[in-house]
Amino acid sequence: MGPYRPFELAASPSAGVHAAPAEEYETVTSDAITRPAPVPGPTAAATRPAGSRWAGPWVVAAGLFAVYLVVSVGRFRRMEWSSWDLGIFEQAIRAYAHLREPVADLKGPGANILGDHFSPIIALVAPVYRLFPGPVTLLVVQAALFALSAVPVTRAAGRLLGPARGIALGVAYGLAWGIQRAVEFDFHEIAFAVPLLAFALEAVLARRWRAALLWGLPLLLVKEDLGFTLAALAVVVAWRAHPSDRRAVRTALGVAVGAAVLAALVFTVVIPAFATAGYGYWDKIQGAGPLDGLGTKLATLGWVLIPTTGLLALRSPLLLVAAPTLGWRFLSGDPHYWSTDWHYSAVLMPVVTLALVDAIDIVRRGRRPRLRAYALQLPTAVLAAGLALAATTLPTSRLAEARTYERPARAVAVERLLAEIPDGAVVEADTTPLTRLTSRCRVLWIGGSKGVVPDWIAIDNSSKWAGEDPTAYALQLHPGARFTLVGEAEGIVLMRRS
Repeated sequence: MGPYRPFELAASPSAGVHAAPAEEYETVTSDAITRPAPVPGPTAAATRPAGSRWAGPWVVAAGLFAVYLVVSVGRFRRMEWSSWDLGIFEQAIRAYAHLREPVADLKGPGANILGDHFSPIIALVAPVYRLFPGPVTLLVVQAALFALSAVPVTRAAGRLLGPARGIALGVAYGLAWGIQRAVEFDFHEIAFAVPLLAFALEAVLARRWRAALLWGLPLLLVKEDLGFTLAALAVVVAWRAHPSDRRAVRTALGVAVGAAVLAALVFTVVIPAFATAGYGYWDKIQGAGPLDGLGTKLATLGWVLIPTTGLLALRSPLLLVAAPTLGWRFLSGDPHYWSTDWHYSAVLMPVVTLALVDAIDIVRRGRRPRLRAYALQLPTAVLAAGLALAATTLPTSRLAEARTYERPARAVAVERLLAEIPDGAVVEADTTPLTRLTSRCRVLWIGGSKGVVPDWIAIDNSSKWAGEDPTAYALQLHPGARFTLVGEAEGIVLMRRS
């Protein structure tokens, strides 16, 4: 919704200085005078106490940035990794930083990352990585991007609902479970999508149609499926601009069609051009029936809408922007996409939060007192729910634990062992050790070297999955090559090719 005028004349200009709040009366008639007045919203002066210089959003973002750093960098220092994604993205960004094609050897020797997911936007991290090489750089950039997204969310909420409610929703958004799960789970390209969506939807609420579309356009470079999200955003712009701005409607509909066509081309032409076997995720985004995993899907949908918006976001058309992401996830044949784990719900958080802002602004102008009262209390309730979850079940719940800030002896011992590997060596590794090697070695995934014989093998054999004699396992991987055990630390086994 656009800016509103807090006061309009109640009668003709001859009525003098007498004025009626625009939020109390849609049209000034005798019926309007007798109708119970809605709870008035904040005036323009209240919603923007310092105009565009209001520091509240940036204060919220700074605090969230510190929280995200502690969560993600602390986890890295403790070697609590459950995925290879950080290593994959570091390999691609390291290549960009040295002006090479974005090869991620962890996906296969010589594999171009653009043949996996179309995310050229991650090249923007390359200059920073060139100055500060290492996986922590990626975590810092991601924390900054997520924190930045809180600025438009807080600003939009403050402008429409008042500074107090704006701060409440900004903090609740920053601590939302979808953002926290993404912060905790390695680095991902969607870190760029989150602020882009937040700024785009802020522009929609301010009726700045061109700005909304411009903020949305880079989504085409973030990930292949986000072209459809851009199309949904453009449809919302057209919806909101109609009928007052026909030019904006035409432009938005053109962007919607163009974005959908480009997304389809990326799936079918662009990614296969960089891949040896076509798009590798068709089997994951196809194959599920609508009732498969229905309980998990409904639970995820509940988590998306209830603690974050109290279901009120359903009253805003902005929620349509979430439809493409929820659609491909729930139609996928991979159960991992259905759940609340990992980073998949991060892009939904700015959408549902700003849809809530829009819904509150709509409802508080309506004629249903109970619904208005419910809406106006939601910022406080959503903040309370977010703080409760943050203090009990989400990654931030560990901020009060001393071990969160400690570097365990296990990590020190493992890093000392991996220091035996010289820079530039070819290493075959699994999840735990690889993030300590991707910034200085060529790292291949264990069992995925496809004929390339590594100089070193580093694996986490704590569970003895490679057997009691890991050198025998190495011989199975590379018949004819001989590997000798160099050392072992906290379950990490290091072997060198003789």
